Amino acid sequence: MNFSSLLDNVNSVIQNDLPLDSDGQQIANVENVGFFNGSEGGEESHTGWQASKSTLKERFAFLYCNELLADVWFIVGHDTQSQKIPAHRFILVTGSAVFDTMFNGQMKHNEKSYLIKLPDVEPSAFLALLKFLYTDEVSIEPETVMTTLYTAKKYAVPGMELACVDFLKRNLGADNAFMLLTQALLFDEPHLASLCLDVIDRNTPEALNADGFTDIDLDTLCMVLKRNTLRIREAPLFVAVLRWSSEECRRKALTVNSENQRMVLGRALYLIRFPLMTIDEFAQHAAQTGIMTDSELVSLFLYFTVNPKPQTVFLDIPRCCVFGKEVVVSRFQRVEGRWGYSGTPDRIKFTVDRKIYVLGFGLHGSIHGPYVYQVTIQILHCGTGKVLATNNTSFSCDGSCGTFRVLFKEPVEINPCVTYIASAHLRGPDSHYGTKGLRRIVHQSPSTGVVTFQFTYAAGDNNGTSVEDGQIPEIIFCTKII
Repeated sequence: MNFSSLLDNVNSVIQNDLPLDSDGQQIANVENVGFFNGSEGGEESHTGWQASKSTLKERFAFLYCNELLADVWFIVGHDTQSQKIPAHRFILVTGSAVFDTMFNGQMKHNEKSYLIKLPDVEPSAFLALLKFLYTDEVSIEPETVMTTLYTAKKYAVPGMELACVDFLKRNLGADNAFMLLTQALLFDEPHLASLCLDVIDRNTPEALNADGFTDIDLDTLCMVLKRNTLRIREAPLFVAVLRWSSEECRRKALTVNSENQRMVLGRALYLIRFPLMTIDEFAQHAAQTGIMTDSELVSLFLYFTVNPKPQTVFLDIPRCCVFGKEVVVSRFQRVEGRWGYSGTPDRIKFTVDRKIYVLGFGLHGSIHGPYVYQVTIQILHCGTGKVLATNNTSFSCDGSCGTFRVLFKEPVEINPCVTYIASAHLRGPDSHYGTKGLRRIVHQSPSTGVVTFQFTYAAGDNNGTSVEDGQIPEIIFCTKII
């Protein structure tokens, strides 16, 4: 019997030999219906597409974007860019709670609803989602990852969401940190947002120079400016914020001038820490932008030049870009009183055996009760006399014999086997002081390991401070910075 005769036989069975049900409809008996090879008496052989698909994944993959057995069509995208995509409700429902609700809810008995328009979804993103639902395969490209993440969230497919977020994490860098931060906040991905902020902290200048920075909104700008961990000086940070304000004016169709820039900055202006600038940085640029009021300018110039320092609306808290735990080395074993101040700084030389970053000093305060000291702290290179860091500030003491922190505006890199001078010029009443000083201190902690300090006498103007006694009882440092 040839294959043509076999088909005629099957048709004859279907048309003439099937029993009837109570309504007179034929009941198909397919028990013995199948495909055979062309030879008489040969073995049964399947010849459909299923024969080459040995796994469920392969069979579902064959149905991906295939009209065979499709029972729902999606019109995905906008207008001329839209694409008609076939799908199978059973597969969609097994992978998405949203599709489950859609096809087993209001649309369950509405056959006309099985042509579904999705104008807010990109065809490439929807195809990537379907491929994941049909095959468990992830197909993500840099150009489509955000639209794919949106689609995965829209249809509640957490496995695809996770794949998109992992892809973004692997490709996160300073050049796209602000762009991805914006998207992470939009899609409520707090862990991704935190990673973006960490990258911005570690690579602040590069991140601010990327195109994505000027595209962020005001809330995101304020979030970043509030951070104490930005690795940048305040003057270039202010320049970047001005660049953002210019772009924001253009987005709002406003003329780019100082008045409009101040308006679009709003509360963000008060998150710029102008007191952390040097007076030259402030006078030569920030003060000349026209963004600040006369009263703000006066208060800041007074802050830079007058002691005691007046109050200002702008924060003067250093942006502490420390990675890991800060630690303190104490060079005295006892505290005594009294230590006077005659207009010269207290100074002490020191060296270390590994690279550290000095954050500031711990200083003794008044023996007469609470007082606000004016102080200038410095670190100098002993060989060249170059001032490596300085901060003209104030600190409050409560009259106790403890120490009080005074920090630099940013960490100061200290290289091993190089002699430096720690200097503190206090202006105020007699204070406590340290005695029984140590010349060599080996500091060990789990967070920093071992650091060896050597202290030596700093000749010249030192207000009497020496290795044995005096001021600057503590050096505050860390071993790593961002």
